[in-house]
Amino acid sequence: MKKNWPNLAALALVATAVLTAGTASAAEIKEVRFGVEASYAPFESKSPAGELQGFDIDVGNAVCAKLKAKCVWVENSFDGLIPALEARKFSAINSDMTITDQRRQAIDFTDPIYTIPNQMIAKKGSALQPTPASLKGKHVGVLQGTIQETYAKARWAPAGVDVVPYQTQDQIYADLASGRLDASFQDAEAASKGFLKKPQGAGFEFAGPAVSDDKLLGAGVGYGVRKNDKALKDALNGALKELKADGTIDRLAAKYFDVKVVLK
Repeated sequence: MKKNWPNLAALALVATAVLTAGTASAAEIKEVRFGVEASYAPFESKSPAGELQGFDIDVGNAVCAKLKAKCVWVENSFDGLIPALEARKFSAINSDMTITDQRRQAIDFTDPIYTIPNQMIAKKGSALQPTPASLKGKHVGVLQGTIQETYAKARWAPAGVDVVPYQTQDQIYADLASGRLDASFQDAEAASKGFLKKPQGAGFEFAGPAVSDDKLLGAGVGYGVRKNDKALKDALNGALKELKADGTIDRLAAKYFDVKVVLK
């Protein structure tokens, strides 16, 4: 995440919230306001009618149903999700955000819910690999504020790779299709469902194997909450635990993904 550090005003707001939210019980949570960046299918995107859809949306609605709380979705750019959470624009981040040590310095997370491989896509026959040597001099698109941006800037950029941040994933796919980018780096499922299996993605494929790096790419996705917002964190964890136990999250995952992604 490019901007993980809360400012003094945000810290003051968080401190005030702790005084009230820390003593609340899960039963008193009547509304959950989820922050989401809605251009990252199949996790979250817009239907032709403009309605939010996707795996994270379905799971979030199931969580709210378990809590008997109203679900409210607040759209925000991905790189601005943490600052907006700190500023109390919403109460939790639910937008395929991987838990990393860097992000934990600014916010807390629920228990991990699922994990998705990270993979690069490029034109068929390009022979590009997700390595500094292969990508030197190439242009690689990444979504601003993501772990993929952090990884690419740390591991590839110093070797002469042009890492290009974008505010939305759809912009990356458009520039990849038009030839302005040589490759893009994102969640494998997002690449598959959001691009490769669509007409726009004809002529493209996964380039090389999945990329792993626990330090920079993390080991699972969770909901981000404000520091010390224990009541909400515990409520979300309780609901997620029930939804895992009764098979709901597995069923929703099977609707969207080709591989098993739910963490027990």
